[in-house]
Amino acid sequence: MRRDLALQFSRVTEAAALAGYKWLGRGDKNIADGAAVEAMRYMLNQSDIDGEIVIGEGEIDDAPMLYIGEKLGHGEEEVDIAVDPIEGTRMTAMGQANAVAVLAAGERGCFLKAPDMYMEKLVVGPKAKGHIDLNLPLETNLRNVAKVLNKPIDQLTVVTLAKPRHDEPIKQIQALGCRVFALPDGDVAASILCSMPISEVDVMYCVGGAPEGVISAAVTRALGGDMQGRLLLRNKAKGNSPENDAAATTELARCKDMGVEVDRVYKLEELVKSDNLVFSATGITKGDLLEGVRRDGDVAITETLLVRGKSRTVRKIESIHYVARKDDEIKRIIL
Repeated sequence: MRRDLALQFSRVTEAAALAGYKWLGRGDKNIADGAAVEAMRYMLNQSDIDGEIVIGEGEIDDAPMLYIGEKLGHGEEEVDIAVDPIEGTRMTAMGQANAVAVLAAGERGCFLKAPDMYMEKLVVGPKAKGHIDLNLPLETNLRNVAKVLNKPIDQLTVVTLAKPRHDEPIKQIQALGCRVFALPDGDVAASILCSMPISEVDVMYCVGGAPEGVISAAVTRALGGDMQGRLLLRNKAKGNSPENDAAATTELARCKDMGVEVDRVYKLEELVKSDNLVFSATGITKGDLLEGVRRDGDVAITETLLVRGKSRTVRKIESIHYVARKDDEIKRIIL
């Protein structure tokens, strides 16, 4: 993938973050997500790529989406794209920390193609690579990670999501003496923290969205960490109900059509087949990974994490935006 495309992708997540920020704290996550989707779609269509969305977002929450199979761009370089225009729509709507706009782009065939459903995820940094297995109990994995990191298990830090489905795993992890940071949302940012050179996060474990899972796998591979994922039907992730059972039936059919398996553990190299990829994340609200959007009248400042997998180059880019000078379409979305 051409080196210059990385900067183009950073402009995509910057636009999505600015669009989401407009709706910060206004209580409607779908409107915020819709604005970010619109901005991201516009910027991708301005990019010098022959792009295709291979895993998108929105169906789980019935929100707007960049849909699977959507073609974007006006160039010749074939690129597969995994997106989450706002990771943390609820956090954006409620003005909470750690909301980001994220995108991963790789060479054609790079990413696992899967429906927007749930995925069980286990992520570690480079020092624990090769020492996780989702087929084993969570306790066994944590003990193995602690051993390879040469840490007492009560010094291990695990990040998960504060969801009812994680109540029991949180109890199990804390019973081992580990520290648990339970976030409202935001497992992509938590996955990145596992692989950053200076971070107190050792492990990320959760059941969350598959799009976020593939994006997490992309940045984890780019940074040299390790991850495994398992696609789960909605009724297994959230319990049986007429609505969840109906969704599970649809998900199972879509998995069959797309050639992926439910309840099978996918290793990192199956989730993301190449390190010829780019990952971009721009902060919407201030968090552990990135500063949020700061805006004063016509001027806005964004912070973006940009990672090139092939060279393992990690950049943080602070950009100053003069909103009045943006394209008319972007001004319409963010003003």
